[in-house]
Amino acid sequence: MVNSDLGKEVIKKEIPLVPKLPGVYRMLNAKNEVLYVGKAKNLPNRLKSYVSEKNHIIRTERMLSQTTRLEITTTSNESEALLLEANLIKKYKPRFNILLRDDKSFPFIFIGNKDKWPQIKRHRGKKNREGFFFGPFASAGSANWTIKMIQKIFQLRVCDDTVFKNRERPCILYQIKRCSGPCVGYVKKDDYKKSVEDAIEFVSGKSRKIQKNLSAQMEKSSEDLDFEKAAILRDRIKSLNIIQSSQRINEANLVEADVIAGYKESGKTCIQVFSTDPSKIGAIKLFSQNMIQMKI
Repeated sequence: MVNSDLGKEVIKKEIPLVPKLPGVYRMLNAKNEVLYVGKAKNLPNRLKSYVSEKNHIIRTERMLSQTTRLEITTTSNESEALLLEANLIKKYKPRFNILLRDDKSFPFIFIGNKDKWPQIKRHRGKKNREGFFFGPFASAGSANWTIKMIQKIFQLRVCDDTVFKNRERPCILYQIKRCSGPCVGYVKKDDYKKSVEDAIEFVSGKSRKIQKNLSAQMEKSSEDLDFEKAAILRDRIKSLNIIQSSQRINEANLVEADVIAGYKESGKTCIQVFSTDPSKIGAIKLFSQNMIQMKI
């Protein structure tokens, strides 16, 4: 007979320590294997259900009978918890998670790297194509918005191969400066390839580097008296600045903040502490030491 009391006791002890925030919880066994990954809008309330409910399904009973440790990660909102849950399930493939193992519920952005004129598109399902996948995104809307921004800055094509190969003149996306017109040879292959590489770096989080590269290209184009290309690059830099400004943290909310950063590799953990209040340093260092001892 399956005995779920072990896991329930572990959860009972952890609940008072868990903040009332959205986040993700991971249940682990004695071998530190992740058994289950779950998300919650309110973590304590979700965890209490494992303890208070008497008649769990057999899969949950078995999971609780093997649970010896609980790990918690809080997030800013429910959408972040949803994405973190998807990533952790993809990473650990817990035996008691059924959904999300193939990432079919979340959209990704795909940029090909084998075609002569790579395409950018939204992608769902298994990642069985050669290229770069970015995501998952919380919704199709957020993925579409990102694609539009990439179109605006880097002017990559979004049309499928059939339409691309049969065009005799560029579509409206070229007219509104969302595409460089590779279908009719309005852009050189090397220039388009560079735009693809820049787009990949941009989505990977290297927007500052891209901005410097675009600025250097704009200056060179001006020196070469290629003012049309310089104007295009200027517009790309402007769009990039708008995106960067919209993604900045509101500094008004950071009047006072303590920052703890941790990194673990090859069995060694490094903790870096930043605080504006010297009286807190001792407490923060003690917290950091406890994190290391708990193998977090």
